[in-house]
Formats: sequence, structure tokens, C-alpha cells
Amino acid sequence: MGCECSKLSACCWSSEFDGSVPEDQNEGNEEKNEVDDLPAFREFTIETLKMATSGFAVENIVSEHGEKAPNVVYKGKLENQRRIAVKRFNRSAWPDARQFLEEARAVGLLRNHRLANLLGCCCEGDERLLVAEFMPNDTLAKHLFHWETQPMKWAMRLRVALYLAQALEYCTGKGRALYHDLNAYRVIFDDEGNPRLSCFGLMKNSRDGKSYSTNLAFTPPEYLRTGRVTPESVMYSFGTLLLDLLSGKHIPPSHLSKGSYCALGKPFFVSKP
Repeated sequence: MGCECSKLSACCWSSEFDGSVPEDQNEGNEEKNEVDDLPAFREFTIETLKMATSGFAVENIVSEHGEKAPNVVYKGKLENQRRIAVKRFNRSAWPDARQFLEEARAVGLLRNHRLANLLGCCCEGDERLLVAEFMPNDTLAKHLFHWETQPMKWAMRLRVALYLAQALEYCTGKGRALYHDLNAYRVIFDDEGNPRLSCFGLMKNSRDGKSYSTNLAFTPPEYLRTGRVTPESVMYSFGTLLLDLLSGKHIPPSHLSKGSYCALGKPFFVSKP
């Protein structure tokens, strides 16, 4: 999301980094300070979000599949200059406005410095949109898979794994144990180059739709059989992310039938003489 990568580059690829996970300064106060800076969850008008995104302009699309995605994410800026990410659902995704609002408000109660937090929503006519904090430094997928000449430092890979685990633990503790479509595109980097988990995955892409829609490589086998997401499904997806972090490689969905994740992980777990 964006190209403000100076701090992120320093964190991910600086030669000054050793192999340890950098400790947070004022760890005990970080969550309180950052969360207190966020406005309360609110309902936006569609006109406000149109203005913020320049009329949902194509050049403001930041979702990985662009305008071809069924639910498109845009970057935008409110009148108070706060940068936002706006997820615009397919018009048929949530026909029941009350159910959409209930789900969005529940997610909007979550506030944590490991999340790209939900700031609000819009529910006018058949429009359904979510509004979250904007993270300007792109996704884990881009930094891990697409910059082969500058592989991500181990310290940052460890940080991603730790922060992601903390985000999932927080959500579980708040009664939101189900994270839909957990994958490397859901991990995004903030202004300081720290990884955060997108809050968009805490809601399904539609009332009755699929929970895994963007990348079947992270889809648990039991979901393919039953169509149901469970806490164990989330742990499976988390495990595939750990393998991605460990290997720096991405397994496309077309290779799943060949047991590619087993082949990918085996070299790291087989004892060597």
C-alpha cells in the first residue's frame, strides 16, 4: 500500500540488524498510546467516502487484484487529513443492512497496536463499505515474494511472526477467534515499518459467501470439504504463513495437489548430519 518504504527498508534490509527481534520501546505503554489516538468507530456517509477516494478512482485501488477483485480496497484521505483504507463490497454481498452493521460494529470495538484497526463503516442503500487505518508500506506478500534481490532480514521475519501471533491472540481474547482468508496479503506495514494484521479479515466477504477467496494456498483442507472456518482453520493458515516466512517462497494454488507445502517445509525440519 503505497511507496513510503524508507523506514521499512531500514527495518527489513539494513545491515545493522542482527538476528534478534528488536524490542519495543515502552512496550507497556505502546498499546495505550496508539489506541488512544484513534477515533471511535463511526458510520460514514457514501459522499464522505467518495470525496476521500476521489470518487473511488482506479488510481487509488490498493487491493492485490485491482479493480477485478469482487471487493475492492481503496486508499483515501478524510477532510481531517487522516489516511484511510476503504473496502467496498460487491453490491450483493450483504443484503441485510442490520447484519452488516452488527458485524462491523463488533469488529470496530477492537483496538490494538498489532491491528490495522477498523475506524467505521458505511451502509447506505445497497452500498456496504468498511473504513480502516491506512498502512502505507505495502503487504508482506510484496516484500517477501517480489524483492528477490533484497531478501527480508531474519529479524523482520521473526517480528512479523511474533506480531501476527499477538494480533490473533488479542482477537481471540476479545471473542473474534475466526479470521477469514489469512494470508500474506493481510499483513501490512505501518509508517514505522511494523507489521500489522488487517482488520478486514475479521469479517467475511459476504453474509453467505466464502471465507477464503483470494488465495487457496492458505486454505485449510477441512474448509474445502465443509465450507466452515474454525479456530483450527486459522491456525492452519498461520502455519502456512510461517512456512512462507521461513522459506521466502510462495506456493501458488495450482501446486497444492502436489503436496508443495510439505516439500517446502521438509528441508527445514529434517535433521542434518
